[in-house]
Amino acid sequence: MELNKSIFFEQHNVSTSDLGTYLSEALSRGGDYADLYFEYRINHSIVLEEQIIKSATKGVNLGVGVRVISGEKTGYAYSDNLNREHIIKAARTAAFIANTSSAGGAIQVPTPLNQERNFYNIPIFPAELEIRQKIALLEQADHAARTYDSRIKQVQASYIDETKHVLIVTSEGKATWDLQPLVRLNVMCIAEENGKRQSGYQGGGGRRALEIFAGELSPPALARESARQAILQLHAVDAPAGTMEVVLGPGWPGILLHEAIGHGLEADFNRKKTSAFAGLVGQKVGSELCTVVDDGTIPFRRGSLNMDDEGNPTHETVLIEKGVLQGYLQDRLSSKLMKSALTGNGRRQGYDHIPMPRMTNTFMMSGESAPEDIVKSVKKGLYAVHFGGGQVDITSGKFVFSASEAYLIEDGHLTAPVKGATLIGDGPTVLRQVTAVGNDLKLDQGVGICGKDGQTIPVSVGLPTIKIREITVGGTEK
Repeated sequence: MELNKSIFFEQHNVSTSDLGTYLSEALSRGGDYADLYFEYRINHSIVLEEQIIKSATKGVNLGVGVRVISGEKTGYAYSDNLNREHIIKAARTAAFIANTSSAGGAIQVPTPLNQERNFYNIPIFPAELEIRQKIALLEQADHAARTYDSRIKQVQASYIDETKHVLIVTSEGKATWDLQPLVRLNVMCIAEENGKRQSGYQGGGGRRALEIFAGELSPPALARESARQAILQLHAVDAPAGTMEVVLGPGWPGILLHEAIGHGLEADFNRKKTSAFAGLVGQKVGSELCTVVDDGTIPFRRGSLNMDDEGNPTHETVLIEKGVLQGYLQDRLSSKLMKSALTGNGRRQGYDHIPMPRMTNTFMMSGESAPEDIVKSVKKGLYAVHFGGGQVDITSGKFVFSASEAYLIEDGHLTAPVKGATLIGDGPTVLRQVTAVGNDLKLDQGVGICGKDGQTIPVSVGLPTIKIREITVGGTEK
């Protein structure tokens, strides 16, 4: 890709000569490596509540981050002004933080990469669309939810989009840029009957523009599903408590895999030996039915990227294969220190944040069991298909998750919906307790937000139907 086609060259007067100057300044006190991350991001957010537009905002972020790596030390500074003197000042600051040497580091002339991949090839980006088109989506959702059932008393629909330009240049001679779209639509409904109130939530999106909101992601479909969940909970029974067999449904329950296992497979935690999976590559860490993958190359998925935030191509990375740990998710720093191959997982929230190993689209591969046979095999247990909030220690994998939609399993059949069920355990133990994996892998509908060290990024999760031999359920049944 030609660098002069990037918005930073076309509209912000950045030149190849400037890039060399900034990198030279970053390595002026030594160091093994330096890079520049330019970002120009436009966000829109609209909220419809009580059938009126409660808010409509636009945000613009522009800046550049400068990183210098020297051994295990990292210096990082940023500027929200692309003026040449401001960037040079940021480069000097990063150099001082990273190194005390007076000998300069080496740089190579930035050369554009031949970036032929495009996992979000769309004709028009969200920032270019009219606000009335986005408001129309919210109005469709509101109407569909309110006409679903007269017990739906409140509806909140929200729309968020992002159009992000990035340019990444490194002292190793790498130069590349990308233009990344992202949209999301959420619908929350509150149902009321005989003084009882319950809520439902559904959303969807991905790396497209508004054309993604069709079929099961159309505003009416999202609204009806949100309303269905709220109505269902009005007559849910108290959840049982104790240890029991639990079946997780396909799709969004993969959030449990992401939080309780995926984070433990990020390389920085393992390099520092704070993860439950540290030092276990090549060893069995789960049921042989379990193969876990992180894949940032799935077209239009929320976690997909043509390149990570260090300019490296994203990959399909097998983390656990038939229960055996294969490796970790790597960014540049951990990859070098652990002498492991890059996996394209260096990600950051924005130019004012340092990159670190992060997930993209993380899921368990399908097995061979029919989902209905998995449910039939359970005498007494719980079937959980949607999760709300929860707490997790992302290094040990200990978790408490609240199921927002779950059912009793009695004699192999789904019976009453339950409310107030929480699943309590730890990811590594649960992974060993998986006794059946369905042939129905499903990814979530594009709403995942991952938090780590104060940074949030978009991700996707996925899971086929799985059965866990024993897990603690915190219920409300008296």
